[in-house]
Amino acid sequence: MSTDSVNYPFVQRRGMNPNSGGGPPPGVERRQFSNCYDGLSPDAQQLAEAIDQYKFQNRRRFITYEEMLSVIKSLGYHK
Repeated sequence: MSTDSVNYPFVQRRGMNPNSGGGPPPGVERRQFSNCYDGLSPDAQQLAEAIDQYKFQNRRRFITYEEMLSVIKSLGYHK
């Protein structure tokens, strides 16, 4: 049986109510990095917290490499 003959239902996701199970619950934000720091070294935890703080202060969900570099430099790291 070829896939051309199978009818797959089309699901319209635009404009779906987030409470209908079609997305994350209200108040939950997609994040570039997890907000769980368990298992990270102290230095990695410090970096993760600094990146999260930067994203919160600048209203950014995702950051660029340049922004990440500026956060790393702000922690005192240098090449």
